[in-house]
Amino acid sequence: MHITAEHVITFIEQVAATIKAQRDYLTQLDSAIGDADHGVNLDRGFTTVLTKLPGVADKDVGTILKTVGTTLVSTVGGASGPLYGTAFLRAGMAMGDRFELGTADVIAALEAALEGVQSRGKSARGEKTMIDSIGPGIDALKEANAAGEDFISALRKGVDACEAGMRATRPMLATKGRASYLGDRSVGHQDPGATSAFLMAQAMLGVVEQL
Repeated sequence: MHITAEHVITFIEQVAATIKAQRDYLTQLDSAIGDADHGVNLDRGFTTVLTKLPGVADKDVGTILKTVGTTLVSTVGGASGPLYGTAFLRAGMAMGDRFELGTADVIAALEAALEGVQSRGKSARGEKTMIDSIGPGIDALKEANAAGEDFISALRKGVDACEAGMRATRPMLATKGRASYLGDRSVGHQDPGATSAFLMAQAMLGVVEQL
C-alpha cells in the first residue's frame, strides 16, 4: 500500500475536523488537570493549518508535514503547540521529499514524531502525557508489521493500543506539565494530550481504510 501526499493532506483535514468536533470534550478533560484550553488551542491551531494546505497541495510529504508543524508551533498556546508542532516537524524531516510512503516510511515518520515529543517535553512513558498513547500505538503497529500483517490490520492494532494507552493514563500520577502541580489529585483523570493523540490516530486509520 502506498500513501500519497494527497492522502496526507486528507489526513490533516480529518484531524482538523475531529479536533473541532471534540474540542469541548478535550477542554473538559483539561479543565480537571490543566488550564482548560487543550481543545480550544488545538482547534485554533488546526483551523489555521487548514488555511495553509492549499499552498502545499502539490508539495512533497515532508513539506506538508513541516508546514503543519511550524503552523502549530506559532498558533497553539500552552504545551500542546510546541509538542505537536515538533512531532509534525520531525516527521516531515524524516520523510524529506517523498511523494509516496510505504509502511516502513509511515513507521519511520511516527517514530521521528515520538522522539520529537520526548525530546521537546523531556518526558517518558508513565508520566501521564501523550507519550503514553503514542508509544504503545507505535509498538503495536511495528509488532504487527513485523509479524507480516497488512498495513491496515497493523494500523488497527496500533490504534487499539493508542486507546488502551490513553485509558491507562487515568490512574497515573502526573509528573509533567500543569497537571503535575496537582500531585495526587491528578490521579483518576484521563490525560487530554493522550486523548488528542488517540483521536489523531483514529483519523489516520479512517483515511487508510478508505484507500
